[in-house]
Amino acid sequence: MRPGAHNALTDVPGVLVGHTTHLGGGRLTGTTVVLLPPGTTTAVDVRGGGPSTRDTAALDPRQDHREVAALVLTGGSSYGLASAHGVLEWVLGHRPDADPVVPTAALFDLGRGGDFTAHPTAASGRAAAAAATAGPVAQGNVGAGTGALTAQMKGGLGTASAVLDDGTVVGAVVGMNSHHPALDHATGLPLGAAFGFPGEFPQQPHGEPARTRAAARLAATMDTRVMRQPLNTVIGIVATTAPLTRPQTTRLAEQAHDGLALAITPSHGLSDGDTIFTAATGTAGTPEAALAAAPAVFARAIAHAVLAAESVTTPWGHLAAYHELFAD
Repeated sequence: MRPGAHNALTDVPGVLVGHTTHLGGGRLTGTTVVLLPPGTTTAVDVRGGGPSTRDTAALDPRQDHREVAALVLTGGSSYGLASAHGVLEWVLGHRPDADPVVPTAALFDLGRGGDFTAHPTAASGRAAAAAATAGPVAQGNVGAGTGALTAQMKGGLGTASAVLDDGTVVGAVVGMNSHHPALDHATGLPLGAAFGFPGEFPQQPHGEPARTRAAARLAATMDTRVMRQPLNTVIGIVATTAPLTRPQTTRLAEQAHDGLALAITPSHGLSDGDTIFTAATGTAGTPEAALAAAPAVFARAIAHAVLAAESVTTPWGHLAAYHELFAD
């Protein structure tokens, strides 16, 4: 087993990823769009107590299956769900005979850029769909991860993949906006890094002085902020080449939630909206391999989101990222 060429969701052939990022002018938010090849089987598992979603009922395995042209992760909470309409407009412009659904999940980032009313719009979704490519996927303060926080430090967008020995490819992308920490209290390293390939993540633990210093730095940055009730969620997408039925694709989402729980403790709280979409293109591999790999791939994507995030200062306050907090 090894990471894919990009170590990203786009290592699943036919899957494209695009971002729209809104920075400045009171904005700190964005949208990530994942375009899917025709014939892809899709599902969702919503486990948080406070989700913000669109068209998830269409993914219920008991329903007649409508085509899913794209999956969307967005900031802006419920207001950001408007980005899905822009994706539909983009699909209509490229495939006027299609009548798909575009399931969407949103995370809460309202006000973090300074303007509580700033959020992604239909134009955001349309632009992200137009920007979608099969190449490397930008991480950190981009797309749905632009305004994300994790346990009060800067969160972001992360991605990872695995190519299994039988040819199965599994990839994940995640908007990391968790209320609870994603760090190992004993080492200061991201919990998801424990599932990484050799050389993928830093392995040198942070000693107690560094962890104490990081906690003090984080507390100081929180004093700069216009505080609001913490509303958080982790939203993500897992795709695979394995041929899966709709119930098996739902099971893949359940397995991916195991990775979320391994990388964030605790998870799936009452104020969380933890939602994971899954997509199976059916071109190569086996169901068993895909389901077995999903937890680790999703956990690694969470770790990448934490490590790729960058500190940012807005009128709302200073959002310190992992590397600032643990700097010497």
